[in-house]
This record gives sequence, C-alpha cells and structure tokens, in this order.
Amino acid sequence: MNNTTESLRFKTNINCSGCVAKVSPLLNEAEGISQWSVDTGNKDKILTVQTSGIAPEGVIKKVQEAGFKIEQL
Repeated sequence: MNNTTESLRFKTNINCSGCVAKVSPLLNEAEGISQWSVDTGNKDKILTVQTSGIAPEGVIKKVQEAGFKIEQL
C-alpha cells in the first residue's frame, strides 16, 4: 500500500481570502488531496498541495473549475 504524500506547487492567481474561499470547496472535496494552502503574500500566489494520490492535472482541473489560472512549478 502506498501512503506516501507528495508536495506539488503551482503558480496561481488566487490572491485574496475571497478567492481562497471560492476554491476551498473544490480542493477540500478532491480525492487525493490531504492538505493545501495558498501563499497570497507571494507575488506568484503559490498553491502548495500535499497529495496522496491526485495527479497534478487533477489539481489544475479543480482550480480552473473555480475560475482561476494555474500552472505547475
């Protein structure tokens, strides 16, 4: 059984608490994400995701569903 978690980082345009609130339900319900955070103080608005089985493409899809730009670093 594979219980390793991986950390993925993405550049986004999630830039305020309102934006974080908008994307929260999608990331919180996504299968394979154990923890996530957005550094809104960073100019690149870095989204860090601790995964336990979701592919980077899955994270990108969820963030785009919320209406934000995202690219993997």
